[in-house]
Amino acid sequence: MKDGAVIPEDFLLYSEKAKILYHDYAKDMPIIDYHNHLPPQEIAENKKFKNITEIWLKGDHYKWRAMRTLAVNERFITGDASDEEKFNAWAKVVPATIRNPLFHWTHMELKNPFGVNSFLNEGSAKEIYQHSNQLLAQDNFSTQGLLKQFNVKMVGTTDDPTDSLAYHKALIDQNFEIKVKPSFRPDKSLIIGDAATYRAYIAKLSAASGVEIKDVESLIAALRNRIDFFAAHGCSISDHGLTTVPAKLTLTDAQKSEFAKFLSGAVDTFSDTDAFAGYVLTAVSKIYHEKGWVQQFHLGAIRNNNHGMMRQLGPDTGYDSIGDFKQAQSLSNFLGNLSLDDQLAKTIIYNLNPADNDVFATMIGNFADGKTKGKVQFGSGWWFLDQKDGMEKQLNSLSNMGVLSTFVGMLTDSRSFLSYSRHEYFRRVLCNLLGSEMENGQIPDDEKWIGKIVQDISYNNAKEYFSL
Repeated sequence: MKDGAVIPEDFLLYSEKAKILYHDYAKDMPIIDYHNHLPPQEIAENKKFKNITEIWLKGDHYKWRAMRTLAVNERFITGDASDEEKFNAWAKVVPATIRNPLFHWTHMELKNPFGVNSFLNEGSAKEIYQHSNQLLAQDNFSTQGLLKQFNVKMVGTTDDPTDSLAYHKALIDQNFEIKVKPSFRPDKSLIIGDAATYRAYIAKLSAASGVEIKDVESLIAALRNRIDFFAAHGCSISDHGLTTVPAKLTLTDAQKSEFAKFLSGAVDTFSDTDAFAGYVLTAVSKIYHEKGWVQQFHLGAIRNNNHGMMRQLGPDTGYDSIGDFKQAQSLSNFLGNLSLDDQLAKTIIYNLNPADNDVFATMIGNFADGKTKGKVQFGSGWWFLDQKDGMEKQLNSLSNMGVLSTFVGMLTDSRSFLSYSRHEYFRRVLCNLLGSEMENGQIPDDEKWIGKIVQDISYNNAKEYFSL
């Protein structure tokens, strides 16, 4: 940090080759953010944020977890404090997050796009708050303006099958230059929990599809209807957030009859929810293959651990963690079953437990078909692993047991329009890894050769893989 900046130009680049790879090959590549949770309504309406708290702190459960750990009262996190009070509360604790990736992400997100490259702390909070808010009032800091600033070419939102996709259609009608594509997330239809909640959802799905859902086959017909609808609105990607892939994939005739009774209210429990999830997931995955879609599986989170706060705040509020679930056998069985009749779509599997990195890295090689480059992908470091150590471990496992050069690279998986710094962070980590090995003789000292691989991982592979 010789230039005195918090995030210097050569941040995370520890060799001359790493600097060349990043600055000359990676830095200016466009971004394909093929999985995130950005609200399409805010993009379609080209929303402007009233202040930095609204765009930066609301919904960011990474920051919320740190604030709670540092004894910040919930009033200043999700409560009724003013936006400026909430920003000041975060600014005050940022220095104490040192060595957590939040410390780097915070300052990278201030540097780009706000041009702030000084430490955020209690003393600098007021000036940074006012400066950022002035910029947010400008047209190029609207949602669409920010996506253009970050050189994003494609945004993959996450959408329920019952969604009307009205805002995606509006973006198409606007001829917005960045592709905003819906992603199909049908988990609520295949995961049976509370009977009343599940039945209410099925009623909603029935209304959206126009299919009367009275048994498992009509459920699959309704999902096919919605897949067709999503495809007509530009969708070519599905996503599933599961603890594990179901271990069972078939239903008996008796279980199918039982599900019909469950839907009708004749019984309030279903005897084998794993088998039901596996049956429906297999059916929709075959439709994905038929459509030429990419399917994604985010596996391994244990969610909503704090029951008291779950009751108070609901899900996705910062009380999730890494689970130690067995993944290998059920994942192998699921993918292998789809391969029996060549009905396995292009697939990305994301791992949350670093102990399973090698399991996932070897699993993808089992289903290469000799036709599609990198058909099954070991997805980038996800959630708790999308930081330097997690990224390096994922890249090393993929390199050692798969083929790194086919990797489709980084995604934000975020609800924030400021999270595109994670692509920069990933590219710096990638360039540092390869640049260091160029210098020590582990890989060829050929700038154009390795630079092309960096560009492919940063952008080109994803463009090809998602048929953009």
